[in-house]
Amino acid sequence: MADGTNIEWTDATWNPITGCQVKSPGCKFCYAMKLAGTRLKHHPSREGLTVDTKNGPVWTGKVRFNEQWLTQPLHWAKPRMIFVCAHADLFYEAVPDVWIDRVFAVMSMAPQHAFQVLTKRPDRMRDYLARVEQEPFRNTVKRFADAMPPSPWPSFDGMAFPSPNIWLGVSVEDQAHADERRESMRRLSEMGWKTWVSYEPALGPVDWTGWEFLDWIVSGGESDANGKSARPHHPDWHRATRDFGAANGIPYLFKQWGCLIDADQVASRIAAATEAGAAWIVRDGKTWIPPVPLNFGDAAWLAKFLGHSFEHQSDGTTLLRMKKGDAGRMLDGRTHDEFPAVLS
Repeated sequence: MADGTNIEWTDATWNPITGCQVKSPGCKFCYAMKLAGTRLKHHPSREGLTVDTKNGPVWTGKVRFNEQWLTQPLHWAKPRMIFVCAHADLFYEAVPDVWIDRVFAVMSMAPQHAFQVLTKRPDRMRDYLARVEQEPFRNTVKRFADAMPPSPWPSFDGMAFPSPNIWLGVSVEDQAHADERRESMRRLSEMGWKTWVSYEPALGPVDWTGWEFLDWIVSGGESDANGKSARPHHPDWHRATRDFGAANGIPYLFKQWGCLIDADQVASRIAAATEAGAAWIVRDGKTWIPPVPLNFGDAAWLAKFLGHSFEHQSDGTTLLRMKKGDAGRMLDGRTHDEFPAVLS
């Protein structure tokens, strides 16, 4: 559990469940998987959940319920956006329904927070939540809620499902996985749930037609530990996502360039800073003022000049490979930080 996080779209993380299994290509550089197999590999909540391979730690498929962290959101009076099971997938097949029931019991008791659920398994999420209007489900969740410490917030009896403070999200990385996961999310939206999508890491273009039901959309490029292995993405993929959101009234957040940024984005930043007589931090955290004039039209030359490796794409786009923090998260000169209304 972390009250405070570097994840751009949330305020805190909550890990009542840890452990998972690789599902699709977007999992390759999963930060939770790498952390569970390195710095946290001997922590009781992570021990034995990964196995070492030549490509680094990989999930074993085992899961763990962390009872000691289950009720932590109930102790936070100040409203937060909380990433649920940031080091797991709440709807991974190995997670028992009874664990999910207990997580929903806590979320139902803390309406002051917005709980952000993210899964690569929306079919199970849909099937699970199709039961919320059935008496056995409600009785099960209420039983867990009644057994928990007293809360200053409304009890489960006072909460209506679908709950406006629970945001149900799906992760996609390319067109095939977007198509595969769309209909379950549409069904959840039709059931009245707030739905969102995380298109990160973006590994291929996506036509978002058919996703007009979304309440929020996030996109971003891939990052990895050393910045040398992240897979390419194209700025036009994020522009298309941004424009789809704007056309359909869907809030959009650009999370990051990751370890590969469009060289033209860097050139425009340097040009603006130079014209303003300012400096731009371009490498190793040192303030550096570029000489003028610079040939901003030659992105490959710019890449060499800045001392970063670069990659040419088939359409002539040049990507600079650098640290995630250096690449930043401005798309076409703007930081996109839109969120859905928290409790609407």
